Amino acid sequence: MIEVKNLWHIYEGRKIALKDVSLTIENEILALVGPNGSGKTTLAKHLNGLLKPTKGDVIVDGINTKEASVAELSRIVGYVFQNPEHMFFEENVFKEVAFGPKNLGLSKDEIEKRVEWALRSVNLKGYEDRSPYSLSGGEKQRLAIACMLAMNPKYLILDEPTTGLDAKSAESVKEVIRKLKEKGHGIMLITHDMELVLELAERVVLLYEGIKVFDGTINEFFQLDLRNYDLDKPELLKISERLSVGFVRNINEFVTSLLRRMRA
Repeated sequence: MIEVKNLWHIYEGRKIALKDVSLTIENEILALVGPNGSGKTTLAKHLNGLLKPTKGDVIVDGINTKEASVAELSRIVGYVFQNPEHMFFEENVFKEVAFGPKNLGLSKDEIEKRVEWALRSVNLKGYEDRSPYSLSGGEKQRLAIACMLAMNPKYLILDEPTTGLDAKSAESVKEVIRKLKEKGHGIMLITHDMELVLELAERVVLLYEGIKVFDGTINEFFQLDLRNYDLDKPELLKISERLSVGFVRNINEFVTSLLRRMRA
């Protein structure tokens, strides 16, 4: 479990980014949402020690982040940044995924096993000799996830994982996220994409001006007036509300509910 306890973060210049934020994260898909400047990335960077609390504590599986290095915490919490290309520097996919395990001091056999497993997990098996920069947007995102998986973290933070991707690439990334949840990983999605939240998340934390203003279920979240937080409901939910078919999370649920209502 990750425990965030009364967390404050104040940047140089006295800019208050987080104000007394508390929450827990377990093996779930949690969406961290809020407008630009709300503190989402600041909060996420505390989970693997990239930032240290000004006040309060972050406890990752019993380890206080104030007392641990980023290298130590990255074995537990993997962070996939918004632009995956910023993570790449090796000449091919195999070496890119192997970089983390190699720096853990693992044996050659163990590194190869981890690379094979990570690439298979994100449907990139067979891409080992490809240059990371030759991949499509969705493939780069999945490669970035594979790099983190090879470190075998318990938790993964994915920053805007579908931004800029076409529908097919976005769906391939969503499928990887579903598979990771099934395998027991805790996943935090930092996103502005309310469709992604609706489709995948089990829980939502909403930050606004550095304050946690909501922490609850998907259904409860979409009952909020999101315009107050510079967000908006997905079009699917707007249509389902106009047609009085109830809360739905995807097009299949919408069609099923609509047919049920028509037959009633």
